[in-house]
Amino acid sequence: MEKKIVFFDLDGTLFTRDKKVLESTKHALKALQNKGVYTAICTGRAPLMFERLLDELSFDSYVSMNGQHVVCEGNEIFSNPMKQEDMVKLTEMANEKGHGLTYSTFDTFVSNASEHPLITDSTARLKIPYPPVDSKIFIDSDVNQVQLYCPEEETEEYIKLFGDHTFIRWDKTSVDMLPAGASKAIGIQKMLEHLDIPVENSYAFGDGLNDLQMIETVGTGIAMDNAISELKEVADLITDSCDDDGILKGLMKVGLLEEDEVPSLQRSKK
Repeated sequence: MEKKIVFFDLDGTLFTRDKKVLESTKHALKALQNKGVYTAICTGRAPLMFERLLDELSFDSYVSMNGQHVVCEGNEIFSNPMKQEDMVKLTEMANEKGHGLTYSTFDTFVSNASEHPLITDSTARLKIPYPPVDSKIFIDSDVNQVQLYCPEEETEEYIKLFGDHTFIRWDKTSVDMLPAGASKAIGIQKMLEHLDIPVENSYAFGDGLNDLQMIETVGTGIAMDNAISELKEVADLITDSCDDDGILKGLMKVGLLEEDEVPSLQRSKK
């Protein structure tokens, strides 16, 4: 069989709205892996935020921090850290204005301030602990992505000052900041090259704004029913929602899985 790979976004895709993984999704992933199909996480999150899934769902490959860091079969194959001088300037500006920042590295997720209300709200929605404070982490560690927390209209000042960076909004008061041109698509391309898999044999599931380039890059892009309208417009097909077995149904729609390959479906018929 030709090598194939499926990339999965996390929030609103692999995760349900309450941040759980459906049993149908777990069975579908296992069935894919048993067939020899590569499976990879593709997310804006830092690895620290999903490390439990790696063992639980048998993932050893992932594109994290919106393509800024890529691990394939347990080995790092790509990392694109941000410039230290930009981190210094950004941190000084955010601290002066009272805005929140979180810094994502390969193995840490930290913030510039304790109990910042917008960071508190965002981490609560993601169901992750409030990150510890370390506003100088970029001095000794590579920071691959920064999250800025401030009112939407105040983001424009940062975009003007750091115009050579990419800003990806994922919430009304939260935006990811990355080096220019960074995206999940870049990380996907790195993995396809490493595994020598043609793009037509790649698939991806997503739901959000930071999934647009991913869905357009792979051979077959699949939008969840709960996805934003812009993503549905560029997707090759739309599956059910993340809460309604959307992953399993989508994999069956594109012919990667058959009913007799998923034990849970067989049991439900008995």
